[in-house]
Amino acid sequence: MRTPSRRRLLAVLLGLTVVALCVDVAGGPGVPQLRSAGGAVLGPLERVLAPGSRQDLTGAQQARDLVLHDQGAEQSMAGHQLQALLGSPDLSGREFVPARVVAVGREGAAGPERVTLDAGSRDGVRPDLSVVGAGGLVGRVVAVSPWTCDVLLIGSADLVVGVQVGSAGTLGAVGSGAQGPHRRAAGELNLTVVERGQVRPGDVVTTMGSAGGSPFPAGIRVGTVMRVDDAPGDLTPTAAVRPAADVTALGVVGILRTGPRSTPRPTVTGGG
Repeated sequence: MRTPSRRRLLAVLLGLTVVALCVDVAGGPGVPQLRSAGGAVLGPLERVLAPGSRQDLTGAQQARDLVLHDQGAEQSMAGHQLQALLGSPDLSGREFVPARVVAVGREGAAGPERVTLDAGSRDGVRPDLSVVGAGGLVGRVVAVSPWTCDVLLIGSADLVVGVQVGSAGTLGAVGSGAQGPHRRAAGELNLTVVERGQVRPGDVVTTMGSAGGSPFPAGIRVGTVMRVDDAPGDLTPTAAVRPAADVTALGVVGILRTGPRSTPRPTVTGGG
């Protein structure tokens, strides 16, 4: 495609994106429908305009080969990111769809709260799937079109994740650092402990897991406890958490393919 044609496509895409953002910010009706329709129309353009756009992938090896080929060399940034993703312990043995960030949406106090990926329902993506980077949990899918999907990022004001902390597995919830009872540094998350247990700096925080593994399967790294708040007046213990994934520098990520339970859990009969 000639450069002027690409520029014209980019101008159309940018103009329609501005319209959608204005409607979203204004709280206008039909925003989910607008996003879905916009994704269906603009998704193929995003794939074309994104550097090294890819076709539908059927496996991790094909994803690796195609990304490296598109970028021209194994030394490319996308190639390194995909290699790191494939080597992530959080993705070991898990089926996932590799995807790239093609747009950044709403910005919050601590950075971006939404991104758009170049994978959609045509790739088997649906709402409430986890998105994972090489470092750990990135967020969950909240909207899907045939070609793209929107992801709500960890640290967003609208996302709370049930977690386990440390080797003891103390239960808690992680959310935006801007919404906790204590002031957090930019980029930090807030941990609220919901059961009696000790939490220490350096403890690893992982997902507790959801029914059917959706939106969050168990054992995905969320972050590391940085410091525990010493506030006797607090009703529940809280702590600052450094996120495992840097949502300000996302490139290639993985969308976990999880679904509802296919085999019923066996029933048991209590003793008399």
